[in-house]
Amino acid sequence: MKSLILVTSPPACGKTYVSKSIAKRLDHVVYLDKDTLIVLSKQIFKVANQEYNRSSDFFEENIRDYEYYAVLDLAFEALEYEDNVLINAPFTREIRDPAYVADLRAKLAKIGARLVIIWVETSPETCHRRMIERNSSRDTWKLEHWDKYISRCNFNMPTDIGEVHVFKNNDGAEFDQSLEDIAKLLN
Repeated sequence: MKSLILVTSPPACGKTYVSKSIAKRLDHVVYLDKDTLIVLSKQIFKVANQEYNRSSDFFEENIRDYEYYAVLDLAFEALEYEDNVLINAPFTREIRDPAYVADLRAKLAKIGARLVIIWVETSPETCHRRMIERNSSRDTWKLEHWDKYISRCNFNMPTDIGEVHVFKNNDGAEFDQSLEDIAKLLN
């Protein structure tokens, strides 16, 4: 059966590293990273004469959801040609909405595919350290307003959406064991 694999968590939990590691363990996989769309988002901020702030009201109202629509459209198209599509994206609101997840599962079932949700579990302290280390412009506002930002993040595993697989990513031993477990599940 074909699979749409969502690797989700708050920012800086290690989704990219985890996602790429999982993708390398799969056959016939298309890897999609929502962050690839940031170049388009930056241009939208620029032409709208807005400060580049992915935590702003402008981003929420004019960009955020459209990034998700685009990456999901790409994923559904890729499933026409490949067995597995892995999306690396937070999906922070979407995976806490049972109706959204049920609708996505139903759409996938119509094309003979299943939804696999992987939650990357990482402590807020580890995320803070990783944001500092990666030194990305997308994190500038978050780091400058850490207390406000982190108060809006939910590090708890989503519930009431069906099966969710946890990938523990606080240290190397957790990572290695989780990678083995997830690889067995998906192969």
